Amino acid sequence: MNKNDPDSRPVAGSPPGDATQADDVFLPSVRVQLGWHDMDAAVQSGILAPTEAHALWSAWARPGSHTRWEPGGLSVPGAALERTASERVPVASGPRFSFTNTLYYFGGMLAIGAMTLFMTLGWELFGAWGVLALALGYLVGALLVAGNLLKKGLHTPAGILATLAVCLVPLAVWALQKGLGAWPEGSADSYRDYHRFIHWRWVTLELATLAAAVVMLWRYKLPFMVMPVAVTLWYMSMDVARFLMQTSGFDWQFRLDVSLVFGLFTCAVAVWVDLRTRRAALPEDRQDFAFWLYLFGAIMFWAGLSMQNSDSEVNKLIYALINVGLVFLGAAIGRRVFTVLGALGVAGYLGYLSYRVFEDSLLFPFALTLLGLAVVGLGIWWQKHEAALNARLASWLPAALRPLAQG
Repeated sequence: MNKNDPDSRPVAGSPPGDATQADDVFLPSVRVQLGWHDMDAAVQSGILAPTEAHALWSAWARPGSHTRWEPGGLSVPGAALERTASERVPVASGPRFSFTNTLYYFGGMLAIGAMTLFMTLGWELFGAWGVLALALGYLVGALLVAGNLLKKGLHTPAGILATLAVCLVPLAVWALQKGLGAWPEGSADSYRDYHRFIHWRWVTLELATLAAAVVMLWRYKLPFMVMPVAVTLWYMSMDVARFLMQTSGFDWQFRLDVSLVFGLFTCAVAVWVDLRTRRAALPEDRQDFAFWLYLFGAIMFWAGLSMQNSDSEVNKLIYALINVGLVFLGAAIGRRVFTVLGALGVAGYLGYLSYRVFEDSLLFPFALTLLGLAVVGLGIWWQKHEAALNARLASWLPAALRPLAQG
């Protein structure tokens, strides 16, 4: 390939690295992050000769080189350098919001909705064993199609089909329990009620869904499959609360507390998944598997916190400060859901001050206007110094969580 003409095609016998496209390879903004294992793979593929690979790596990784990366400024020899090089590779972004992807997700959500939210009573005419056979048939078919799409490189529709398979697990488990006569007597007897009513009997379906999702995620490694996991954890938070309240009756405060605890647990799982993702060496393991867990975990926690009832002004101020902390946490780790929810919480607290504490104040609207303009000015200033500010916020994170701020 001519270096002055990057669009030229490789001739016969050219190494595979010669097949490039100028629009996505030679842009000045493009950066690559490599470890020694990547150089070795290039040698094995015939892109580089062994002597060239060693010469390049020696120049890039020598102490003092601007291309050498060392956590905390420490010298990292040998295998440790290779490991940290893979740790800093950013998580792969999700699919772009294109018309094609819109069609993918719209069609996929219609199919998923038909098997979940919009399930009709007509299916029960097949009987429990008939429903089980249909659910398993759909499930196996969805996984086979997903596997075929993966071989063709169509990851987005493959993820949707694999997600459909996960969503069919609770239907299959419900039908199996009904067929064996193991479904407990009581209300909410139809499967369509699984998505409509809160009841402790759904917990068996939820546990089976989580177990099956873990196995399928290990097999297919498609991030959208985490969505039903996050939804199931949300359902479980409500159903477990109902189970624990069987003897004490309805307790709204207890449900809020359970939602808050489950939200924190889900966020903790998201952090664990996020850290493992960022430290993964293989590209398929560096996808954003934590997105849906962060989303539903943050919503569960924030909703449980925001609906707490307290007459204490101190508690309300603490609530506002927690939301301010969420805003900065979201900025530090690059998860906007925390920033958005935190901003809503702060806005809610200011609304409370306006309508309750300073109800008759003439100065409060003016002060709030000035505060709003100051926030706009802060946004302008933040945009100019965003990289440095994000780095400063990341430095405040515990050492174990700092990889979350990379990428």
